[in-house]
Amino acid sequence: MTIQAVVFDIGNVLIEWQPERWYDARIGPERRRAMFAAIDLHAMNDRVDRGEGFRDVIYEAAEAHPDWADEIRMWHDHWLDLATPAIPRSVRLLRALRTRGVPVHALTNFGVETFALARTRYDFLSEFDRTFVSGHLRVIKPDAGIYVAVEDGTGLGGDALLFADDRAENIAAAAARGWRTHHFEGPDGWADRLVSEGLLSEQEAA
Repeated sequence: MTIQAVVFDIGNVLIEWQPERWYDARIGPERRRAMFAAIDLHAMNDRVDRGEGFRDVIYEAAEAHPDWADEIRMWHDHWLDLATPAIPRSVRLLRALRTRGVPVHALTNFGVETFALARTRYDFLSEFDRTFVSGHLRVIKPDAGIYVAVEDGTGLGGDALLFADDRAENIAAAAARGWRTHHFEGPDGWADRLVSEGLLSEQEAA
């Protein structure tokens, strides 16, 4: 079957998401490592991505860990600084596909409020044909339900979809449903894949 739509993850595909790097710069690597060892901050963030209130979850965690309260609240208060920068070539590829007339969708683990915040900084987040945000759907990758939501929403399934994500478990879950997949390890490899699938020319993917 011909690919009929391309599905982009957002974090670490279109926007870098490396909270550890931001905390290293803010509080120092040693203290950051101690904090991340003491508290599962990514599990905290998963709750936001499942649709719980952004401030409520972060501030609740801060209250539960008073020794780290100020640092945990930074996750909320400086969130846009954690979710930076954009990955320019990936953004160009997104726009090249749209110019070519290829439907492009987003499938992302993102909170309701954090996605709204990100859209204030990154205009390309408003350029998808359809956007499937875990916080609105209340299910996160790699749970099968979020892939079903894409299939139902687009009317497409199986190898009609080509999906790029940086996490192997998310790719595996999509592949189990018959999607074509690309494990994103950088925009150059993603560009090569889009060219090899005939979705872009080498010039368009430059």
